[in-house]
Amino acid sequence: MTTRFASMTRRPLAAALFVALIAPGMAFAQTAKEKALEARVAELERQVQVLVSAQQQQQSQIATTQQQVTQVQATQAAQPAALPAGKQPIQNTTIMATANPGTVFSYGGFIKMDAMVTDTSDGRIADGSSGRLFYVPSTIPVGGAGADGGDPYADFHAQFSRFWLSADHVTEGGDKFKAYIEADFFGGGNNTLVGNETSTNTYAVSLRQAYVTWNNWLAGQAWSNFMDVAALPDAVDFVGPTDGTIFVRQAQVRYTNGPWSFSVENPQTTVTPYLTGTRFNSGDNVAPDVTARWQSKGDWGHFSVAGLLRQFKVADETDTGAAVSVSGKFNLGKSDDIRYAVNAGQGIGRYLAFGVGSDVVTDANGDINALDGYGGFVAWRHVFSPKVRTNLMYSASHFDNDAAMTGFGVTERTQSMHANVIYSPFPKLDVGAELIYGQRSLEDDREGDLKRLHTHVKYTF
Repeated sequence: MTTRFASMTRRPLAAALFVALIAPGMAFAQTAKEKALEARVAELERQVQVLVSAQQQQQSQIATTQQQVTQVQATQAAQPAALPAGKQPIQNTTIMATANPGTVFSYGGFIKMDAMVTDTSDGRIADGSSGRLFYVPSTIPVGGAGADGGDPYADFHAQFSRFWLSADHVTEGGDKFKAYIEADFFGGGNNTLVGNETSTNTYAVSLRQAYVTWNNWLAGQAWSNFMDVAALPDAVDFVGPTDGTIFVRQAQVRYTNGPWSFSVENPQTTVTPYLTGTRFNSGDNVAPDVTARWQSKGDWGHFSVAGLLRQFKVADETDTGAAVSVSGKFNLGKSDDIRYAVNAGQGIGRYLAFGVGSDVVTDANGDINALDGYGGFVAWRHVFSPKVRTNLMYSASHFDNDAAMTGFGVTERTQSMHANVIYSPFPKLDVGAELIYGQRSLEDDREGDLKRLHTHVKYTF
């Protein structure tokens, strides 16, 4: 358009020059007119140049404006939705500046408030212990004749609130990497001032999981390969049917290929001394705990079998043990499922029910002997609607103690029953209540009972 405009404005100038060339005879007779004509031509040329310059400047400004608009639109498309008036963006640069290019960052977790009222038959669970925060069978008090638990007692806390961070990366060659770290606040107080319920209820961050995966390999702290996390029931309590549940997180190296997984994991031996009953841990192990798992899954649910081999060592004394776990989930239509586990073995104590039984016991000569134990659970889950679901659970554990070595003050068996209702008024928000009855029995048949109403409010993000 600019070229056409300039061409049109030059035509009067060409006509004037033509007239001057074909009429030379008139030049000397019309000198004054010629001078006036030349002045007019010069003025026309000046005006044409001004117009052309203005047109070019206008076109340049339009192009610059269009480029700026395109850049703004591209920036807005790459950013989240516009923030409300007065709000500033939280992050305006890359969140993982030193990571491999293309790394995907994820963050999540939940806020969970637990409130419970507990009634124990043979004395109170010690204030500040884990048994005041969730169901731990080994903390149920067992007293002698005439023991009295007194009045019920209440506990409120938010220590199981959790967060996790994940960084995932895929190389050009297709190698998959993942770094994952997870923590909650079940780590106790930092000191005697802040770590109590007097004023601030401040608790320390507690490491749950921290591992890296490379294709089929995992290295770091994670759930034990001997534990079937997918079979755990939908509980209000931290675990629920704890008595018969394998529950261990620890450092390990794991290899997974299809339905098979194998691991070597951190060893530790729990020991009941000869006739004293005061248990302790031994870290003298040389060989790691070794596990293997096979799992099959489909629309019907999943089924899994796992094996465990262990070495026990206290000073120079050693023994070995082995255990097996069968677990899974079976879907009964769209609204119901059954979850279960059966666990048994020699030296299974540390892995079962938060270590309610020992791995080994020492005899009069100082030798160690692995203890037999077994336990399991079954749970039924029914979904009434997208907002309401309920769960019924039964769980138990049993240990074959030799009273001639352990004495009569050790735990022989535990059991519990749970019934809950969980209401979700909005997605990711759960409001639940669970009734719990638990019992712990000693080798001399003394028993202690626990009755608890456990409620929670949980929001997952």
